[in-house]
Amino acid sequence: MKNLNNLIIAAVLTGLLSCNSESNKENVATSEAVVADNTAGQSGVKDDESAKNIVQVASGSKDHTTLVAAVVAADLVDVLSNAGPFTVFAPTNDAFNKLPAGTVEGLLKPEKKEALQDILQYHVIVGVMNESILQDGQSIGMVNGGNVTISKKDGKTMINGTASIVASIPTSNGVIHVIDSVLLPK
Repeated sequence: MKNLNNLIIAAVLTGLLSCNSESNKENVATSEAVVADNTAGQSGVKDDESAKNIVQVASGSKDHTTLVAAVVAADLVDVLSNAGPFTVFAPTNDAFNKLPAGTVEGLLKPEKKEALQDILQYHVIVGVMNESILQDGQSIGMVNGGNVTISKKDGKTMINGTASIVASIPTSNGVIHVIDSVLLPK
């Protein structure tokens, strides 16, 4: 009888261990699939109930298709989808169209990725800077290490004297200030 009980216990343990082993194999396979999937970053999180982040808001704007294409080409989607908080000065398509012909197309090429990242990071502040906080003469450090200067004239907020804030949009991870010119680092 004692041998029969030991045999039953051994059979149950063997069965449990083999099930656990199969479960571990499935978990490893699932983990490998997630790592291989390029949407495994923050941008790959699907959430239709929470407030939209900076990238989601920009992606939904017909006026920011060039900016979104640039953010994708520069591999900055996940960064700007993270918790932040960030302030983004977001040039419109018309702002990009003011650049010399061929500039945007050239910057979107893989070999120009670092230059594109530098320009885009010159449009980002770590922290939330609502328009009411921006003061005339204020110098603000940007993510790329450069600085922008704020000026106020005739009720308009200007960045570097060339770009005007035309709208501000709060997001779940900061604020977007829509601007009418592209900021170029010195």
